[in-house]
Amino acid sequence: GVKFLGAGTAACFADLLTFPLDTAKVRLQIQGENPVAQTARLVQYRGVLGTILTMVRTEGLCSPYNGLVAGLQRQMSFASIRIGLYDSVKQVYTPQGADSSSLTTRILAGCTTGAMAVTCAQPTDVVKVRFQASIHLGSSGSDRKYSGTMDAYRTIAREEGVRGLWKGTLPNIMRNAIVNCAEVVTYDILKEK
Repeated sequence: GVKFLGAGTAACFADLLTFPLDTAKVRLQIQGENPVAQTARLVQYRGVLGTILTMVRTEGLCSPYNGLVAGLQRQMSFASIRIGLYDSVKQVYTPQGADSSSLTTRILAGCTTGAMAVTCAQPTDVVKVRFQASIHLGSSGSDRKYSGTMDAYRTIAREEGVRGLWKGTLPNIMRNAIVNCAEVVTYDILKEK
């Protein structure tokens, strides 16, 4: 329980510090795809700092943190599972009586917890990215599709079906299973040495 909660809390703290960078990344990746930006032709992002400054200037001081609640929900569930459950899952895969876990066992545990984490956290990731990608040029915020995080979950489920909350799950599982193995298994081996 302590590992589970500690991993989620640590990830939330990191997300608080880096969230504007993640939002800038999303905006740069989708630049030119958003119909509001294409129509207005007012928003042109250039580089990370330029993107953040443009967002603050055109959308307000808090705009780099659009989707933070979903981002924190994602980190709490994602990191808690992938890091917090790793040792427990590793023990499940370790043969009884073995002195230590083999590399194969660790890789299996890393892939398993990475895949479990994405499967559970995918709806939070979908909502987070939707908020980060949304551009609000009006000061009233009346052009917002979602009134809040919980409304976003409900609206996506209603308009796109519950499966809409799990869009992109398979590539995300594949990516994060590999990332989790690289990070957690390497850390585990180095810690043991």
